Amino acid sequence: MGTYLNIGNAGFESMTRGIYVDKTGMIAWINRTLGTSDKLTCVSRPRRFGKSFAAQMLCAYYDKSCDSEALFAGYKIAADPSFKKYLNRFDVIYLDITWFIAIVASVNDIVREIQRKVAEELAATYPYVEKAATLPEMLVNVNERTGNKFIFIIDEWDALFREAKENHGIQEEYIQLLRGLFKSSGVTDKIIEGAYMTGILPIKKYGTQSAMTNFREYTMIAPKRLAEYVGFTETEVKELCQRYGMDFGEMKRWYDGYFFSRVQSVYNPNSVMEAIKNEDLGNYWTQTETYISLQIYIDLNLDGLKESIVQMLGGACIPIDVGTFQNDMVSIRKRDDVLTLLVHLGYLAYNSLDKSVFIPNEEIRQEFVRAMAAGSHREIAKLIQNSDTLLERTLDMDEEGVALALEEAHRVGVAPLYYNNEQALRSVIRFAYISCIDEFLRIEELPSGRGYADVVYLPKRGSSMPVLLIELKWNKTEDGAISQIKRNHYPEVLEDYGGEILLVGISYNVKTQQHTCRIERYQRGAISNKGL
Repeated sequence: MGTYLNIGNAGFESMTRGIYVDKTGMIAWINRTLGTSDKLTCVSRPRRFGKSFAAQMLCAYYDKSCDSEALFAGYKIAADPSFKKYLNRFDVIYLDITWFIAIVASVNDIVREIQRKVAEELAATYPYVEKAATLPEMLVNVNERTGNKFIFIIDEWDALFREAKENHGIQEEYIQLLRGLFKSSGVTDKIIEGAYMTGILPIKKYGTQSAMTNFREYTMIAPKRLAEYVGFTETEVKELCQRYGMDFGEMKRWYDGYFFSRVQSVYNPNSVMEAIKNEDLGNYWTQTETYISLQIYIDLNLDGLKESIVQMLGGACIPIDVGTFQNDMVSIRKRDDVLTLLVHLGYLAYNSLDKSVFIPNEEIRQEFVRAMAAGSHREIAKLIQNSDTLLERTLDMDEEGVALALEEAHRVGVAPLYYNNEQALRSVIRFAYISCIDEFLRIEELPSGRGYADVVYLPKRGSSMPVLLIELKWNKTEDGAISQIKRNHYPEVLEDYGGEILLVGISYNVKTQQHTCRIERYQRGAISNKGL
């Protein structure tokens, strides 16, 4: 076994000794691509979404230097007809590009070192094969003497584009190596049985064309057939929660939200695992991703980016065009490029059905709040800090104070072009009440049998806070909002809660651009006016 050629199955074995969710079904899918025109696969997903785990799994399965049959017994792949056909049958070349970045003296040496180190191990394994100047040529020589084909596993393939953003020379040299291996139909078909590359970013574009058009790509924008392998599915998380005694509802609130049409809910796998190991739900993203990287892109504030983020913090989905993104971290020209990049980095989720982005869960919401509060948007930071004051005014039934606070949030959080937009108002009001997230569960459009309450903040277990039942009106009165709450019997749905319920009616007048507010205290069997 080597460091780059046939590394063995120790990595996958250590994974299965811990809490392991069976993702071996992906092997059966890749088996069907081997030796075909679809044999080159590139999967991009955020950090801590299991990219390296998948790479280690594939090494263990295909590597002919080890016997992994017992290791895979009992997992999904063992029941697939292709299991024994390809099990431990190939020379596997494994390249972790972040490893090479760490060990070379200069980033400019990376491509040369990759070729040199792999060639050395090939020469040690096949001493009777003539050496060559380049890695593709060396692989051709091995194939001509032995007939062997190779499987390539390249982990973090795009690390050079992230770590050496401005070094176009080494990027081009690296792309040329990959093209030499995978672009030439004659050479590639001769030496490559299959390839699996992982990265955070999709393959770099040059204009509208990918640098390697013959790779099949599966991304956070379009995961296609591999959607269930991006993270944990809802079924998998439910099983984990049952097995380890975790609260599924809270797990969903913290780590769900990545939406793919094929599998619907997808959870951040690393955060779910950390929550189970620590028996505590919280923000594990900050342990691997600093909010500074998020803050850099937010501070660009291109094309109303600030307002879009405010609305997403309020629960809105923002339409975007993902087609202009060039799949790198420097060719950022417009708001949609930033939002698309944030999808690939895992900070936003993408809904391909309506082509919109949104903040997926509580863990990521907290990262955005940190980034906005610490960034250059002082007005937004002030609003975040003043959200506690707004909550206090609401609890004190200070109608005028609430209206003024919401007016300020609306002004800061909505671009002038969309100022008189009802959905923008709803999102900004939810953002203004962002402090409620700490002690309340937010329920959107609570059904009452006669309609839907706009927003309900339900106190978390053990809290002494009242329920906040908020109804929004556009070009109507705040009294009309309260009347609708009563007429449709919204509070009765919440009577089992047993605590106090505040009815909050908020109105916005398009002509005057002013907000008004009415707050009443609900009592079982009767509605009391303010002050009773």
